[in-house]
Amino acid sequence: MSKPVTLNVGGRLYSTSLTTLTRYPESMLGSMFSGAMPTSSDSQGNYFIDRDGEMFRYILNFLRSSHLDLPVDFQELDLLKREADFFQIQPLLALLQTADPKISRIKNVTLNIIHDSKAVHPCGATIFTIGVFCTSVALLKLLSSSFQCRLEQRFLPACKKPEGLRFLSVRFTQFLNGMGPYDDEYVLPRMTYSAVEICSLEMFVNHVKKIAISEGGFFIHSFTPTSSSPVILELTQ
Repeated sequence: MSKPVTLNVGGRLYSTSLTTLTRYPESMLGSMFSGAMPTSSDSQGNYFIDRDGEMFRYILNFLRSSHLDLPVDFQELDLLKREADFFQIQPLLALLQTADPKISRIKNVTLNIIHDSKAVHPCGATIFTIGVFCTSVALLKLLSSSFQCRLEQRFLPACKKPEGLRFLSVRFTQFLNGMGPYDDEYVLPRMTYSAVEICSLEMFVNHVKKIAISEGGFFIHSFTPTSSSPVILELTQ
């Protein structure tokens, strides 16, 4: 194996060998590291490439093994295709053209719903505080975009969707006696799914199941919540 070299790709450092980088001589990397194209360096003397540093992980692993290995929850197939096209790695491009566009579909997922419904709104409605923890980032993102909060006449996203989403946290009140569960002193939204207001923890869990099943999964273990204990759902495809 040739002497190791360090690359700075979009701010991420990778160490590899010239043999790996020149595995496909006709690619851009092959040209750069065979001397056919100029290269640039960062302030530390590392080779610098102004591309997506996270995606380069998959590019480099393909150069090492000639296999395309992507996570179950991989969400950025189009971005990876653009990066492979930039580096002109033709065997990788060919594999990506035939890759399953639903590679991010849900498989073998454990989902925990931590809940607290003891608090009561001044108007008598139950206040639900729910945390959803899941082993599938794909399912979390799907859930975060599926629920809405209704505050008076406004509809807002029920969950924020930051980068690196790892859990969802929602707080809402139950619809009660045809009146909005809010007043001038204590305002909390109601949560909806497909324009239907959610009025119980069981209803929320059932909608979570429905969303997951819509992605082609089915539950191998679940139970209806009856206490403040966590709801544990196991899903497979």
